[in-house]
Amino acid sequence: MNFIKNNLANALTLANLFAGCIGAIHLISGDYQTTAICLILSAVFDFFDGFVARALRSNSNLGLQLDSLADMVSFGLIPGLTMYKALEPFGAELMGLHLPFEVKYLGLIATSFSCLRLAIFNLDEEQRYYFKGLNTPTNTVLLFGLYYAFKETGSFSFLFESEILLLLLTLITSFMLISPVKMIAMKFKSKALKDNYPKIALLLGGIAILAIFKLVGIPLLVIYYILISLVFQKQLK
Repeated sequence: MNFIKNNLANALTLANLFAGCIGAIHLISGDYQTTAICLILSAVFDFFDGFVARALRSNSNLGLQLDSLADMVSFGLIPGLTMYKALEPFGAELMGLHLPFEVKYLGLIATSFSCLRLAIFNLDEEQRYYFKGLNTPTNTVLLFGLYYAFKETGSFSFLFESEILLLLLTLITSFMLISPVKMIAMKFKSKALKDNYPKIALLLGGIAILAIFKLVGIPLLVIYYILISLVFQKQLK
């Protein structure tokens, strides 16, 4: 029983990694629906591994390392591959110039900065009740959400018809991953209503966005999350 208790959280972390690997494979092959399902599974496993570890008091340094390594695939490699796929149609052309390499490889900048973000997070002891910078799962929802909505509904076509806009998106979100900007985390330090205005605004606004825009609302929700976090910077602590 002790073996199961001590390793249940790690098993969930490995399930996150397994789902992320499958999602990455299907993303490369163009099966975006399967990738979306795998990302949902990864997010569920990622939530419950921490929950189970705390509930069973089985937190360990091994679990911490496994969690980051699993997230690096599910929420580090997949956003990079998303931008890789989005930039693929442009070949080696950038603003009329012929590059010695294909533009799509620049999409993997998102993966590099996701790795840096995870390393910084592991060493940072401040981020208990807020995130410093955009967390990797949320960044993945934004980038893959935009691409998936484009592929499924044709939304955001202006973005995916321009290699410049796609590269700007890659660079801006990469910066957001390691930025010092405080972002809302759904962790409650206080039960006082005034201390939770940012979370309430995020929750109510998020429900409205998803109800109105449905699939397209998923990446819009992340943009709203960033904006709300910027508005309530002084209250995040």
